[in-house]
Amino acid sequence: MVRLPLTPAEIDRGRRLGVLLRGARGPRPMLQVALDAGLSPETLRKIETGRVATPAFSTIAAIATVVGLSLDEVWAEITRDEGGGAAGGPSVVDAARAS
Repeated sequence: MVRLPLTPAEIDRGRRLGVLLRGARGPRPMLQVALDAGLSPETLRKIETGRVATPAFSTIAAIATVVGLSLDEVWAEITRDEGGGAAGGPSVVDAARAS
């Protein structure tokens, strides 16, 4: 089976997801968060850097649980500029980029 190339929107959502999860992880070590989520640190690193733009739902849910985000918060942030998130005010992504 051939995987279709990602669209620019999917790539952007992947980057937003990575920024969001990295910001929510805060000062906690990547290794500990990855192990708590049942992932390898390499997988978490790839997601946080946007290299894995479309991780499995269960992977996102596991990481979100460990870092204290609801799936509603994750969805609102990664779809923010697509009409899926709240308008106006700084987002978690914007705050993470500013720090």
